[in-house]
Amino acid sequence: MALRKILTAEDPALHKVCHKVTRFDEKLHRLLEDMKETVVDANGVGLAAPQIGIMRRVVVIDTGEEIVELINPEVIETSGQQDGMEGCLSVPGEYWLVKRPMIAKARAQDRNGDWFELEGEGLIARCICHECDHLDGHIYTEKAYHKLTDEELEEIISRQEEE
Repeated sequence: MALRKILTAEDPALHKVCHKVTRFDEKLHRLLEDMKETVVDANGVGLAAPQIGIMRRVVVIDTGEEIVELINPEVIETSGQQDGMEGCLSVPGEYWLVKRPMIAKARAQDRNGDWFELEGEGLIARCICHECDHLDGHIYTEKAYHKLTDEELEEIISRQEEE
């Protein structure tokens, strides 16, 4: 396993549509392990392959209980709405308010090519949508409507700690 360098928003790779994964082999498995190590090291919730310069439809999401691997994911169902703070490992130090679905369901393949579904609410729904956007060449700031100031960020964090 190896830590990978995370690209920042100005890198052209982050604005391109990724290719479907067709080979479920040891190379893919190494990529997944590297991505999991990288997202944990960066204290992130999710990481998409283009964020490390790999133009494949691969995502890892830390659900808090486990790190889920999504190959060729597609958001197949959403419901509700949430307004909330969002950040990105490719946009370090910035947090924006973004509207996302409250519930999101994705269909994806595992590292062996078998299909499964992942449904999440709240933060997990936000992460599913955020990471799938990366695979289509989009960064969350394109959907954001307000960049948080340091004071606003501190206030939100303070409120979350009280809950």
